[in-house]
Amino acid sequence: MTQVRFEGLRTIRTLSAEALPCRAPCGPQPSTRRTIRPVSTADERVIQAAAAAGLEIEVRRFPEGTRTAVDAARAVGCEVGQIVKSLVFLADGVPVVALVSGADRLDTARLGTAVGASQVERADGDAVRAATGYAIGGVPPFGHAVPMTVVMDHRLLAHDVVWAAAGRPDAVFPIAPDDLLRASRATVADVAEDQPTT
Repeated sequence: MTQVRFEGLRTIRTLSAEALPCRAPCGPQPSTRRTIRPVSTADERVIQAAAAAGLEIEVRRFPEGTRTAVDAARAVGCEVGQIVKSLVFLADGVPVVALVSGADRLDTARLGTAVGASQVERADGDAVRAATGYAIGGVPPFGHAVPMTVVMDHRLLAHDVVWAAAGRPDAVFPIAPDDLLRASRATVADVAEDQPTT
């Protein structure tokens, strides 16, 4: 109800809403509540990041999981060396990403040399999520929450196609190493441990 005060008469009249003139159509109006689209899923964010780099990627999910390089290779049906591990380290306290083959182990001394840091240590789960926006086991090589230095081990360039995490522990996508290098804006370096000779 709307109250209208008539100052001259010092009386108050109460008018119903129906009695007031309407500029817009009166009566019941359709709901104006908007449906808010949920925040995009982790793999959708990776797809968007790839698109921003001019790439179209196809994310594939495997219910059995792709959390480790061996799991991912088994699910995809490729060599472990074709799996890209996106590893987050703190170089003098600053997060950096190292892209290494699933068949290799990262050499922290070499990573330190590549990024000019005197101290390199593995980031814990909280630091990984804060820097990348993703949990360990699903960290993609690009599309991170904050800009970071990315170093790509040269051994990944030996393959025609490699497979990288797509933001989830059960999702990966194939990509040519040259495209991976460009999309991640990585610097190529020798950051993996030497393979033992047989």
